[in-house]
Amino acid sequence: MSGRQAPAVHVTARQEELLRKLVRGTTIPQRLAVRAQIVLLAAAGHSSEQIVGKLVVTRPMVRKWRRRWSASQDQLRVVEGEESDSAVQSRICEILADAPRCGRPSDISPEQILEIIAIACEDPEAAQRSFSHWTPGEVARESVRRGIIESISTRSVDRFLKGDRS
Repeated sequence: MSGRQAPAVHVTARQEELLRKLVRGTTIPQRLAVRAQIVLLAAAGHSSEQIVGKLVVTRPMVRKWRRRWSASQDQLRVVEGEESDSAVQSRICEILADAPRCGRPSDISPEQILEIIAIACEDPEAAQRSFSHWTPGEVARESVRRGIIESISTRSVDRFLKGDRS
């Protein structure tokens, strides 16, 4: 069966070591570890079909990360020749990270987010509130009351408090 030729994936010894660190890491997002595994398997000569079967991912996903890795080889070579392991690892994480998505920019500035989070860190009694701890809904109402923001949903506050900026 003939199909598209998958882009060749080349990994230097240093890159392989750093990718393996990502795969073994316990504090990195799982999606980065899977993407690193795709690159490592592709560099080891596995076909896209083999990678799909081994990692239980989709063909388009394997194609995407093969292409993305192959396209970034020149940049990686430059960084690898000039930078420390942590800088190279950061660049690898950038390559394996999600691309920015289209959509409307946020109406909430980083400063406003910090002020909203600061409210959640305060003692509610100091703000003359009658409850023992802040809920996302109470933080949202207090943010509007203090004039930090014109309006904000409970869900947005919840995301900020959990550290999820999406």
